[in-house]
Amino acid sequence: MLLDTPSLYFRAFYGVPDSVTSPDGMPVNAVRGLLDMIATLVRQHSPREIVACMDADWRPAFRVAAIPSYKAHRVASGDQEEVPDTLAPQVPVIEEVLDALGIARVGVGGYEADDVIGTFAIAATTAVDIVTGDRDLFQLVDDDKPCRALYTVRGIRNLQVVDEAFVREKYGIPGRAYADFATLRGDPSDGLPGVPGIGEKTAAALITRFGSLPALLAALDEGGADGFPAGARNRLAAARDYLEVAPAVVGVAHDVPLPDVDVGLPAAPRDPERLVALSRKYGLDSPLNRLLATLG
Repeated sequence: MLLDTPSLYFRAFYGVPDSVTSPDGMPVNAVRGLLDMIATLVRQHSPREIVACMDADWRPAFRVAAIPSYKAHRVASGDQEEVPDTLAPQVPVIEEVLDALGIARVGVGGYEADDVIGTFAIAATTAVDIVTGDRDLFQLVDDDKPCRALYTVRGIRNLQVVDEAFVREKYGIPGRAYADFATLRGDPSDGLPGVPGIGEKTAAALITRFGSLPALLAALDEGGADGFPAGARNRLAAARDYLEVAPAVVGVAHDVPLPDVDVGLPAAPRDPERLVALSRKYGLDSPLNRLLATLG
């Protein structure tokens, strides 16, 4: 089980009132919410291995170099992400608690959590569940492995299971073609423009017709209008430079240099004394007890 941890703690932050605080008054809604999410996931899905994947770099240089607008609207200052003031101090607490529990926590410099997830998923020799609220990770679904996404759009207790059949039905594209489809369509939430004039339906029609973005570009270069909806050829030709660089931005990395970590689901805390101290300091007894009971 691969956790898109930033996606989950943002969801917890907005889903649990910030009136939930530690003894000294610090909001801990994201911390408590995430711990309860993990307990629910473990209880319902019984993973043998689990990794909390982190953003060591939320806006990697290689993506910004390719498309400067990538996440630019979410920059607070310098290279810092705009994060709510009461969430930012909770992230180090989340990291400390995960470490004390013994839940593998992996972030790699220069890469996003998505890239860590992609590398783990591709290398896995067993079934994989990716827990995320980010549709970008639908590109990793693979019925043969199998690898599926557990999509949190309807809540952690009512996860949408995303496999190749879901992708085909939802978007009208081949089950493993989400990245190519998203490249054409774009994603304003990530500052990805897509191809002007190519909406979701046209993007789906193009990917279904040609099978992949490389095949589409090959047909574009060959000339002729066969297989292109009205006006689409000219729009694609005008966006040729974008289409050359966008796949490296939209596609998750598969070759992140992962550290050697124990990803086994812990039956007991790695550092019980540290966990007790953190629990007392931040008032985490209830969610930690629930999670520990589930792990045990």
